[in-house]
Amino acid sequence: MLKKYIGTKQFYKLALAIALPIMLQNGITNFVSMLDNIMIGRVGQAQMTGVSAANQLIFVFNLAVFGALSGAGIFGAQFHGKGDTEGVRNSFRFKLIICAVLVVIGTVVFSVFGKDLIMLYLRGEGDVLDAEASLEYGLKYTRVIMFTFLPFVLSQCYASTLRETGETVLPMTAGIVAVFVNLAFNWILIYGNLGFPAMGVEGAAIATGISRVVEILIIAITTHVKAKKKFLFAQGLYRKIFIPFALFKSISWRGLPLLLNETLWSAGMATLAQCYSVRSLDVMAAISITNTLYNVFNVAIFALSTTVGIIVGHSLGAGKVDEARDAARKMIALVFVLAIVVGGVYAACSTFFPNIYETSDSVKALASSFIIVGAIFLPVSATCHACYYTLRAGGKTFITFLFDSVFVWVLAVPTAFILSYFTGLPIVAVYASVVGLDMIKAVVGIILVKKGVWVNNIVENEEKPAKAE
Repeated sequence: MLKKYIGTKQFYKLALAIALPIMLQNGITNFVSMLDNIMIGRVGQAQMTGVSAANQLIFVFNLAVFGALSGAGIFGAQFHGKGDTEGVRNSFRFKLIICAVLVVIGTVVFSVFGKDLIMLYLRGEGDVLDAEASLEYGLKYTRVIMFTFLPFVLSQCYASTLRETGETVLPMTAGIVAVFVNLAFNWILIYGNLGFPAMGVEGAAIATGISRVVEILIIAITTHVKAKKKFLFAQGLYRKIFIPFALFKSISWRGLPLLLNETLWSAGMATLAQCYSVRSLDVMAAISITNTLYNVFNVAIFALSTTVGIIVGHSLGAGKVDEARDAARKMIALVFVLAIVVGGVYAACSTFFPNIYETSDSVKALASSFIIVGAIFLPVSATCHACYYTLRAGGKTFITFLFDSVFVWVLAVPTAFILSYFTGLPIVAVYASVVGLDMIKAVVGIILVKKGVWVNNIVENEEKPAKAE
């Protein structure tokens, strides 16, 4: 029976060949983000709380972009498996169109409603002056970060398409360079080194913008320089922006649930944080510390979960259904085992990581407790991730919508709201109760994957394969 869940050396080599560059890029990105968070946290607790509140909102925008790209990404991966270069090209064009719309919407929302939205996270118990200071820092950060939306979405369009065609090294390289640029300019601009003024949270946002411009320049220039020999989809990419209506309709139909899913799921996560924050201002700072460390330890799990979607998508696009089923089963098992190991190390960090920050002892104690809770449930959460990407690879986007967003809004958010507002449970118990709900989600995911509801070739009847260029 174990042979069903254990792959060959060749299988794991293929998985790691895809996952390792993603893992390395995301690992460095999240590690540098952790250093950014520590830098801001060492300036002061009000600065970290304000930026943390702003980042809850920026997280929603980022995930909306991710969701918008995901629908076209399913087609891109399967078109590549089919050998259809024009199909990949049109998938990229769709990404540009939808992301341009999201940049406009995001900019308007942050400009008009930014203050009111940030204030939602600063209503817990604590000094009124601290809340006002945190609000001001959060607004300073968002006023600058809005200008980074455009280079961010462009780099995501290129990087996601490259990964769908099996190219993970270029996005990784650009991402690594960008995060070190970000780190260097954070050191210069946050603290005022090398003769620059100390700009605090505004300096952190400017550094982010510079790094995103560097990232898109590296990816775009390299992709187009190598278009004839390696990245064929980039040839004639901008000769037209529109795509065949039938394909546009097909991607929109399957992609809309993913866009809604990622937007609603991230909004759900932001709402959960808001529910926790009503207990005290300390909670927002503790959640910021917890999420920063969690993102670093979740890198390998996220990379392998993404790899599930790529491998399964290629197999489905090539019509290899049995191979897709086998790969999904073995990859989910691998993700689960890895999460057990990662969870142990993550829990060990709870004893010292919060002490790095210049915060109160109550914030450090809360962060340690949140980290331990997350470590206990990490294998469960990892299983949910792997099941999600498997279901998504076959284009069953409505099922993933139910699996992800509906779950958050029907179970997690009401639970957090009721326990936070109407009970005297300690905040750690509230947090554990909500995170523990993933056990239900994991069971449902395993059942859906086992039944094979996701097995679907969505490009079989799409455009004819393009001629060799």
